[in-house]
Amino acid sequence: MPDEPAADAAHETYSYLGPAGTFTEAALAQVEAAAGKTWRPVNNVGEAFADVISGRSVAAMIAIENSIEGGVSATQDALANVSGLRIIGEYLVPVNFVLVARRGTTIDQVNVVNAHPVAYAQTRGWLEAALPTHGHIPSTSNVAAASELFQSTQADAAIAPPGIVNHYDVDVLAEDIGDNPNAVTRFVLVGRELSIPAPTGADKTSLIVELPDDHPGALLEMLEQFSTRGVNLSLLESRPIGDALGRYRFVIDADGHILDERVADALLGLRRFSPQVIFLGSYPRADKQQIEFTSRYEDEVFIEARDWLRGLVSGEPQADADASVTDAVTGM
Repeated sequence: MPDEPAADAAHETYSYLGPAGTFTEAALAQVEAAAGKTWRPVNNVGEAFADVISGRSVAAMIAIENSIEGGVSATQDALANVSGLRIIGEYLVPVNFVLVARRGTTIDQVNVVNAHPVAYAQTRGWLEAALPTHGHIPSTSNVAAASELFQSTQADAAIAPPGIVNHYDVDVLAEDIGDNPNAVTRFVLVGRELSIPAPTGADKTSLIVELPDDHPGALLEMLEQFSTRGVNLSLLESRPIGDALGRYRFVIDADGHILDERVADALLGLRRFSPQVIFLGSYPRADKQQIEFTSRYEDEVFIEARDWLRGLVSGEPQADADASVTDAVTGM
């Protein structure tokens, strides 16, 4: 059948922001399921998501957050506007940079530098100290910055990932030039798989939530859906909806899994509160850090409370609560 090869190809293909040698490719290298499969470099987030929606790829690796620059707005906006996608995993890549040039170039000959705007921002302190009179030409990616050295003589050097020497014949003029040695970029693997992986105890739930209207305390009301259930937020960023000034949606990462009672109860509260709640997925944290919360937010407490209410409605005799639940509620 003619459709079968395309379906087989989708199961073998993963999209990532290319070209080869980017930090996104380094993130994809951490995905065990992608080992030995076809990796398809794409030019932007929209193309990556189109690959997944159309079935050309089984999943796409996309940058979503940087420890220096914050959230990646292009990814956040695309997730809000493209339906049918789920985050199925997250991966962390330490970010550092090297200064490279065409063979034979010395650092004192560098006057103009190619660099992606984000890479430039993260190396600007070093550049201003080492090359105080340098000029900057923006590039579309960290790898493209290096490749453009061979397409044009406008720039003398480029800011690139350390592994660039595996892809281009360049001299490394300086290493570890990032201003923050602890810089990390968080990547997410996005697919169409709607089944939810089992909780691990070290999970994250990603959402996009719109405020119902613009009134005093609206944001507080949204945040209370989490705080009153003991759910910590590791990311909260606003993005304009675009239909009018002052209208925003919020990109949220909550500690925990949708099958955790406290998280599920918070989602029910959000659903009652907001006209638009987009569930992006519950998935294991990349750092494998176990989620901590007080005992009054244990699953058993929520379950007992529902059973108690059900008993009241049905007219069941009220017995003393189980001792373990009582201890959890009182914190004893």
